[in-house]
Amino acid sequence: YQACHLFADRDEQFSINLSSSDMLDAKTLTTIENILRQTGTANRVIFEILESEGIENFEEVASFISKMKNLGAKFAVDDFGTGYSNFENILKLNVDILKIDGTLIKTINENPRTRIVVEAIIDFAHRIGIDTVAEFVASEEILQKVTELGITYAQGFHTGKPLFFDK
Repeated sequence: YQACHLFADRDEQFSINLSSSDMLDAKTLTTIENILRQTGTANRVIFEILESEGIENFEEVASFISKMKNLGAKFAVDDFGTGYSNFENILKLNVDILKIDGTLIKTINENPRTRIVVEAIIDFAHRIGIDTVAEFVASEEILQKVTELGITYAQGFHTGKPLFFDK
């Protein structure tokens, strides 16, 4: 409610974290759908799903994603590369963005094996037509590496520290 109302009169995209239990609750679905319609923000919201949480009811979650995408929302898998990473599940969920976990990104310049894993994630994402975000970009060297590798977006203290926003 707060995020959608805060961004109702703005042009930026914004993210909202959701758990799989949020997506499986019919009341929550109705509430989110109503708020998106009232505020006109559906085409700018990105719902982030925690990858490490482990989704068990794929059909129901995929249904939620489909309904929200029909309104114009996008979906990102947060912290991809940890927990229950499964490329097949990404295909089932039809997400728009993979946010590559910061534990992989922060050592990308020191650990060749980490770089190989990140390259595989990027290649997979690009081949199926979805964007990537590098989390935990804390230095110019890391930013250069993720740019060189073709990651779509960078997120972290080097690109901008979190700020409090006041209308």
